[in-house]
Amino acid sequence: MLKTRRIKQIQEYVFEHQTASLDELVNVFDVSKNTIRRDVQELVERGELKKVYGGVAVNHTTLEPFNDRITRHQQEKTLIAKAAASYVEDGDIIFIDSGTTTLEMIEFLKNKQLTIITNNFDFMIDSFPFPGLNVISTGGMLERKTKSFASFKNIELLKSYNINKAFMASTGISIANGVTNSSPLESEIKQVVVEKSSEVFLLVDHYKFDKYALMTYCSLDQIHYLVTDTMPDNTYQEYVREHDIQLIIADQE
Repeated sequence: MLKTRRIKQIQEYVFEHQTASLDELVNVFDVSKNTIRRDVQELVERGELKKVYGGVAVNHTTLEPFNDRITRHQQEKTLIAKAAASYVEDGDIIFIDSGTTTLEMIEFLKNKQLTIITNNFDFMIDSFPFPGLNVISTGGMLERKTKSFASFKNIELLKSYNINKAFMASTGISIANGVTNSSPLESEIKQVVVEKSSEVFLLVDHYKFDKYALMTYCSLDQIHYLVTDTMPDNTYQEYVREHDIQLIIADQE
């Protein structure tokens, strides 16, 4: 097996199980302990895993807690969510991504008749009182810091859904690095959703421009609608024109 492929599979295995001993990885991947040590060291240096006694575990230190994020820039998030929700119509099959801005959309969707696929734990809870919202969970493991569900095993099921509109979140965006996220597990889900959706809406406030996180889950030119609260600089304005991306500036009134 090629080294790069094996390292990716080790990463996926540890993220699925949250932790793994070196002996366990030796048995699973049928290589020497020295090989496993070198492979996991590369993942540790990339910040994706951390060393624990006798093995490795998922490195959660790069994930900012959901409750810390939800209190920042609240007005901007609400305006962006309202603008994005105005594109949703009764009968749509939509995906609501994990994130504090996408969570705000529920206030503007609660009276519609929709099928909603989501990995957003709080969105599932908040949607319970509204019978018109048929909510389908992506399932998997609950990531407590981001309050989202993720699992490599559920990727194939997600690929079978026909999604009209996806409303995506991001830790940071840039033209060079695209649309990024801190969690490798979440990024796998986001990649599939972007590929499967007829229309992709990216919801980001202006603080997230020219920033990037650990993983790129899609390039900016895969987005159809960029929803934000402030007109971005000329570089982004030119980019969206060249790539036929609709720029939506949330109403500040």
